Amino acid sequence: MTYSIALAGKGGTGKTTMAGLMVRYLVEKGKKPVLAVDADANANLNEVLGLEVEETLGDAREEMKHGVASGMTKDVFMEMKLQQAVVEANGFDLIVMGRPEGAGCYCAANTLLTEYLGRLIDNYPFIVMDNEAGMEHISRLTTNNIDVLVAVSDASRRGIQAASRIIRLTDELKLNITRKVLVVNQASEARRETLIEAAREYDLEVIGLVPENEELREYDLKGRPTVELGSENPVLLAAYAIFDKIV
Repeated sequence: MTYSIALAGKGGTGKTTMAGLMVRYLVEKGKKPVLAVDADANANLNEVLGLEVEETLGDAREEMKHGVASGMTKDVFMEMKLQQAVVEANGFDLIVMGRPEGAGCYCAANTLLTEYLGRLIDNYPFIVMDNEAGMEHISRLTTNNIDVLVAVSDASRRGIQAASRIIRLTDELKLNITRKVLVVNQASEARRETLIEAAREYDLEVIGLVPENEELREYDLKGRPTVELGSENPVLLAAYAIFDKIV
């Protein structure tokens, strides 16, 4: 059985950083191999993880829509492209969903993509999915249940409201999610109770708050992989305490 953790939130909340730290946490805890899936149209989980990406599944879908090489069936083509899109790392692999659908029909490509992704996921005990707020890829990524959805907010009422909308969207999509929780990023200790109270107004389970951190900002500005944060960094410590409640 694959244990699946999905992260979602509006841009700028730090959800991709949290997804990357979750991958690091699972690898360090020996819960590997982990499959990291970047399902955000603005894909940058690879930068957080310090990896280069050459192929995406969106590219493969576009290629298939325009026809495959002579003598190759569509299913063989898609399986080959899926294998090429997997980036291997130490203890985990990464796959990037890539571009959203353009004009035209993608039905055949999406059907094959879902089928082969399902097979791929079965090879991993843990999967971490970084999603955009729209949750488009979650709804078709796999037939497996999602064990935990982590909605990530910044330290504002509007951010918490946006996280609440994301969780409501999963209800509308009728996604099979066992647990839905909220993480508040960039939170000061002085605003802790205020933020928790605001989340309760939206009936959200606050699983933890992650502090603001200058070192993390420096990593981001310099383009350094944030998974390389030191083991005593307050963000890492807070994130790991949250992950202990999830896994």
